[in-house]
Parts: sequence; C-alpha cells; structure tokens
Amino acid sequence: MSSDLLVSFPFMTDYLKKILTSRVYDVATETPLELAPILSEKTRNRILLKREDMQSVFSFKLRGAYNKMARLSHKQQQKGVICASAGNHAQGVALAARHLRCRAMIVMPTTTPPVKVNAVSAHGGEQVEIVLAGDSFSDACEHALTLEKEYGLTFIHPFDDPDVIAGQGTIGMEILRQCTDPIHAIFVPVGGGGIIAGIAAYIKQVRPQIRVIGVETNDSDAMSRSIRAGRRVALSDVGLFADGIAVKRVGRETFRLARRYVDEMVLTETDGICAAIKDVFLDTRCVLEPAGALAVAGVKAYLQQHKSFRNKTLVAITSGANINFDRLRFVAEHADVGEDIEALFAVTIPETPGSFRRFCELVGPRHITEFNYRISDDRHAHVFVGLSITSRDEANQIASTFERNHFPTTDLSHDELSKLHIRHMVGGKSGLARGERLYRFTFPERPGALMRFLSSMRPNWNISLFHYRNHGADYGRVLVGLQIPPDETAAFRDFLSSTGYPCQNESHNPVYKLFLGS
Repeated sequence: MSSDLLVSFPFMTDYLKKILTSRVYDVATETPLELAPILSEKTRNRILLKREDMQSVFSFKLRGAYNKMARLSHKQQQKGVICASAGNHAQGVALAARHLRCRAMIVMPTTTPPVKVNAVSAHGGEQVEIVLAGDSFSDACEHALTLEKEYGLTFIHPFDDPDVIAGQGTIGMEILRQCTDPIHAIFVPVGGGGIIAGIAAYIKQVRPQIRVIGVETNDSDAMSRSIRAGRRVALSDVGLFADGIAVKRVGRETFRLARRYVDEMVLTETDGICAAIKDVFLDTRCVLEPAGALAVAGVKAYLQQHKSFRNKTLVAITSGANINFDRLRFVAEHADVGEDIEALFAVTIPETPGSFRRFCELVGPRHITEFNYRISDDRHAHVFVGLSITSRDEANQIASTFERNHFPTTDLSHDELSKLHIRHMVGGKSGLARGERLYRFTFPERPGALMRFLSSMRPNWNISLFHYRNHGADYGRVLVGLQIPPDETAAFRDFLSSTGYPCQNESHNPVYKLFLGS
C-alpha cells in the first residue's frame, strides 16, 4: 500500500458523522440548487447549479475554514490561527476569525492585487493581521509555516484537513436534501481536492449510485495524474487562468478519498471555462470566477464525450465569484471560441484588383467578429478574420469554401498565440501604402452591414488597410486605409456622404504616422 494512504486521518465512516455535525451554519448559508434553463435546453439535459458563489464571501471556502476553526480548543483560538492564501481561503478564514473573535494572521504574496487584500481586511476587521511575503503562494506558505512555529499559531490548511473536508462536504448533504429526484452525476471543481473529497465522502455513503465527477484544467491536472499513477504526483508548474484551483500537488487525505470514491475525472481548457462563465451569466446574470465555472465547463465537456445523453439530471458546483473585473475582457474574447460560435482564420489572398472584394463576397452575410488586413507586398495579402458559426462543422465548411476559391486558409480558432497576441498585432508600416487615406467609420451593427459598406466602394479603389472588431455594442467601428486615384477625389467625397455613416479622417493622426503610415 502507498505510504500516501498510511495517514492518521479518520476512516471513511467517520466522515458521515463529521459532516452531519459540522458547524458551518454559524456563518454559511444553505445555498440554492437552481435550474439553468438555457444551458439545460442547449444540452438537452437538466442542469442544476449549486450556487456556492452566493455565500457571503462569494465562495464555498468559508465552510471548511469555519468548521476547522470552530472546533479548535479555547486555548488554540485564544493563541490564534494562521493561513497562507491569496484568494478565497483567506477570506473564509478572515470572516471565521471575526465571528469567533479569534486572532488570525493571513500571509499573502506581495503580488496579491489590492482588491483581494482589501476584501480580506474587510471580512476580518480587527481580528485579522495581513502579512505580505514572497512573490508566490509557495513563498507565502513557507513564511506562514515559519510564523506558525514562532508564535504558536494553528495552521488552517486550505484543503488537506479532516475538519476542512467535512465542512466542504456539507455541500453534498444540501444537494441531496434539495433534490429528491434521481441525479446522474455531480460535477465538482478540483484544486487541492478538499471540496470533492468532502462531497464524495457524503454522497457515496448516502446515495452511492450518483456519480461524483471531478473537473480539472488540462494544465492543472494534479488529481487526474495522481489517480492514474496510484500516488500523489507533483506538477512542475500549473496554469494560472483558473488560479483558484492552481495547485501543484493535491493533499494526502484528499487524494485518499478521491482515489477511492471519485468515479472519474474530466479535463477542460481555458476557452471552455470562458464559455461556461458566459453560460452561467446568461442563466443567472452572475459572473463566476474561472475556478467557479470549472464544474459547468466539465458538464459540457462530459456531454461532448457522451453525445447520446438526454434528460439526465446533472449538478455542477458553481464554487466562487471572486473575479477581477479586468479579466472580463479576456473571458468575453475567449467565450465564443470555447463555445464553437466563433472561428478564426488566416487567409491569403492575391494582391490583385478585385480579390479583396471577391473574398468578402465568399464571407457573404455571415456575422463578422473581427477583420484585420494590412498591405504588405505586391503579390499576396494576409487577412485575419473572425466569423460567427453555429458548429465546428460549419467552420470546416467555411475553410473549404475559401480553399476551393484559391484562398489558402488556416483555421486559428484554437491557436493560443493567435487568440492572445496576433489578432491584436496585424498591421504595421508598409512601403506600398503611399498616398493612403485613413478613415474611421461607425455603422449600425447588424448582419450584412459590413458587406454593404464594402460593396459601395469602387472596385479600383485599393484597400491598403482594414481593421474591424466586434465590441458587442450596437455600432461597429471600422478603420480603413484607401488608395484613391487622384482624379477620383470628388467621387470619394460623394462616397463618404452617401454611406450615411459617421466618419473621421485620421490621415494626419500622429499615432497613424508613427505606427502605420508609409
């Protein structure tokens, strides 16, 4: 037997009692189990969301932290507790300390955003002392362990502790109380393993026929690898997008429970999480953090693997909503790709009269999400274009159509470099842009509007730069570089007035001259 399993934690049968007698309800609430109607209709299954994002600290972490701290002796509470965290666990410990009037020292990395530091301070009040140390969570944790010994404090582990596990397990107890109908599976996000260990410990003793499925990202899959290997596996690095579950090594006790009672693990990726955040927003008007939407992304990934599933009841834990506002732009940009409703292409077109227009005709009335082009040489032009789609099959059909019409095409929909960087960098100076006029247009955002705009130009007007990006507003914005024959200046003025679209001449803008002008 692996030494990882030889630990002095309670046996499985003890967890049922520990969960049933947990003291989480001194501070936590029984969160609702809500139907997600839009997602349910889309997946043809009954999707229920266990809304842990609705706790007072917007995360389930409060349950385990409080249950652990409430069970400490009076002497331990008087001496105080310590934890290391840059996120939800820190807020849970802080609120618990305030409620129990227990001193708490919370060590956070120096890189922690002020909004999170301020949130911890607000929850804990005078009971909490925040210590900033190190550049990473690992550094902060090492410092916390040093302070634990120095001051005789009790360390509150974020996941690998029986009382913490039992506190999180009350989620499973609530689910079964709230839903008496047959449940096929409960999907649980997995970081260090505390929440899935607690839920599995309860579910498998009360309704063992329900499947408990863990969800990880493909770049933070420590539990999946550990279960396959039969021992705890330490990752060399972890993905940081879903930072709430970015753990290099799962706990000893959480691994023991997961290995024995978790039915399977599902992996997802960044785009899928972003799409899940959007799905939950459409159903609830709440915005989850990436780790908080992980279970929903897991449901969708699972149903992709089991396409014949219909009318099953599936529960997803929405575990947290502590998202930084500045991440929403990234989420919005990746959600459509993750949901396969946007496809990104790199298309090469010949630099000959009419080829740009011919390419646009192939695009037709499809909804364009992004269009980037800059003249580069006198033979070929490269276009970066995003199109709304209804399925991955449609994306393949679009690419085939471009290819058949002699426009070499590369599908970039799942290329990280393209999505993160290249789509924002298409352009630059060009020696072929002599005499270029640069105009910025605004027009109503409706299907076909962009194509009508392009069609109203004369075919001999050379488009030397084109940038369009859908911003989700009612009006689209286009930046166009045009090379107009000298004798057609009057016709160009007529074109500008006939479009009916507001426009601004940017040809003398100093930024244009620095970065785009010839």
